Amino acid sequence: MSAPLEASTAVHAAAMGAPVEALERCPLMPTYPPPSLMLVQGEGSWVWDRDGTRYLDFLSGLAVTSLGHAHPAVADALATQARTLVHASNLFGTEPGWEVAATLDRLLGGGGQVFFANSGAEANECALKLARRFGGHGRHVVVSTYGSFHGRTLATLHATGQPAKHEAYQPLPEGFRHVAWDDVDALEAAMDPTVAAVLLEAVQGEGGVHPATPEYFAAARRLCDERGALLMVDEVQTGLGRTGRWFGHQHLDVVPDVVTMAKALGNGVPIGACWARADVAAAFDPGDHATTFGGQPLATAAARAVLAAMEEGDVPGRAAAAGRRLAEGLRDLPEVTSVRGLGLLLAAELDGIDARTVAADALAAGLIVNAVTPTALRLAPSLLVTDGEIDHGLGLLRGALTGGGSRPEARR
Repeated sequence: MSAPLEASTAVHAAAMGAPVEALERCPLMPTYPPPSLMLVQGEGSWVWDRDGTRYLDFLSGLAVTSLGHAHPAVADALATQARTLVHASNLFGTEPGWEVAATLDRLLGGGGQVFFANSGAEANECALKLARRFGGHGRHVVVSTYGSFHGRTLATLHATGQPAKHEAYQPLPEGFRHVAWDDVDALEAAMDPTVAAVLLEAVQGEGGVHPATPEYFAAARRLCDERGALLMVDEVQTGLGRTGRWFGHQHLDVVPDVVTMAKALGNGVPIGACWARADVAAAFDPGDHATTFGGQPLATAAARAVLAAMEEGDVPGRAAAAGRRLAEGLRDLPEVTSVRGLGLLLAAELDGIDARTVAADALAAGLIVNAVTPTALRLAPSLLVTDGEIDHGLGLLRGALTGGGSRPEARR
């Protein structure tokens, strides 16, 4: 264990006192299960707990740290910006925000404008409000699909097509309609004159890693054009290289009217963005929507460094190649019946095995994945993951599937 890690571990151990499992009272609200690990450091594809045990992170903080943990360019950008200008209200512009918005517009084909937020949910909230503003009074409904996930605000929760998540918070805001995924007839039947927009994911991430088909997206684009509705694509999990293209919808040969993103944009620094065609963005007037912290210079400095590193290293191309290697390796594992996804957002479907048990066994062996459904594991490694790390991760997962796993390493 390195000296910085050893010191960090000691500090956290002193601060936390008893082991995680022995804490008498967790200071956090019970919105997640009590933590099984207390992580203190990360580097590349690896994280360490406070005992110095290292884990291969094949989840990337839920597809967030796409350049890996503690990427030097992002760390340097944060340090420099923190000594320069941490915050300025959106009454003024800042160079990092201006440059990041211009880069995102270029990567999306140009001709649009960007609103910065703090998260994917807030980016989607902006998209929902923009759809209502664009549609006008009486045309406010947003159609999304069952199995989708769009956020945890009251509005984005209702846009999320998972009724079990709705029940505790009824009544939810009106104006949302859900249809079956990849069902053109259902989508067409739902699009009456009250519909302002259709909100889709290029890959249903939280819904089980289900990619959309080109035919479905083409039909959605046609229907929106015929009926004057916006086609909005939620790229919060799929955006910025993870699927092997800059954005997941770029596999589908469809140009959306609105695109939302977050997760990878800051490589762990909270930031989200909503891009819209300029004529759609023009539906907003000053004061129609706002944010105090969205697009502040510390976050956008991180995003600027992330985008520069991604472009310089052809991260989408790397993700495509690494995703092929990982998918091929997953298909060769025992008890894996199928693999689905794009690039480095993959799900391994298991044959009659509880995915949560396998994920727990993998963690005990030193590999972080998660059960995205009761029968499927989600894998979303860093887009800079090496071939050796992929092969090592596959070996750990094989052990978890066969019961032949070992304990994780307590060293670098």
